[in-house]
Amino acid sequence: MRRFDVRGPVAAALAIPILSLAPAVARAELTLPRPSPKATVTQTIGLTDFTVTYSRPGVKGRKIWDGLVPYGETWRTGANEATTFECSDAVTIAGKPLAAGTYSFYTLPGANEWEVIFSHAKGAWGSSEYTREKDALRIKVKPVAAPSQEWMLFTFENLTPSGGDLVLRWEKLQVVVPIAVDSETKAMASIRTAMAEAKPDDWQTPFRAAQYCFNNGVHADEAMKWAEQSVAVKPGFFNLNLLADMKMKAGKTKEAIETAEKAIEAGKADPDKPDTRPTEKKLTEWKTKKS
Repeated sequence: MRRFDVRGPVAAALAIPILSLAPAVARAELTLPRPSPKATVTQTIGLTDFTVTYSRPGVKGRKIWDGLVPYGETWRTGANEATTFECSDAVTIAGKPLAAGTYSFYTLPGANEWEVIFSHAKGAWGSSEYTREKDALRIKVKPVAAPSQEWMLFTFENLTPSGGDLVLRWEKLQVVVPIAVDSETKAMASIRTAMAEAKPDDWQTPFRAAQYCFNNGVHADEAMKWAEQSVAVKPGFFNLNLLADMKMKAGKTKEAIETAEKAIEAGKADPDKPDTRPTEKKLTEWKTKKS
């Protein structure tokens, strides 16, 4: 009986139909929880919207700093995909400008100083894809001791109309990234557009415009005109009270007293009964100072 030693190309050719007859193995879809869950924190500061998207690793009894997170090496600032930072307007980070956009948020931790990096890299996984050539901004910050935090956490704190802090906490450490926004430019542009479109019987738009300027200490001359315009259209407790404060701040004590008296009178006649007591108290103080 003859034996055939089937090897090489012939064997491969003969194997093709045999392999094609093998049943396909179906693969089931698995959806499992991530060990480091994904999180998003959003915040509006002034008129600018911020979003930080990240994955939250846990301490889990491990050494974090100069352990799981080595000093002197670029870190994705979380787990899984690199953390992202998004701002809807141009902002200032620790005194340095950053254009509106979405950035990968890397850090370079150290024992006494960290570098925070906003990168143009998109869709990066981990830190392996980081290159310094794509940096949009790099700043230095100081890490400080903090209460224990098991799961890494980003928050926005110390908010004002013109700024706030992005705070990173993990293990027993926190890093603060100061943010400033130019709310005034956007607010004043909105005010001037609204004032140009305001109807003759609209007392609220000039009142709100004057109130914003007074509360933020900007554009005092324009604000006074808007407050007077509001009172001229419809005098009431709130716009008269604001105008009184503005006149007092401008050093027009007599006019401030007269306007405050009108505000109290309007308030007591108002069916909604606004609280006039703070105005009555400051009126007494103003009269005492005048005498």
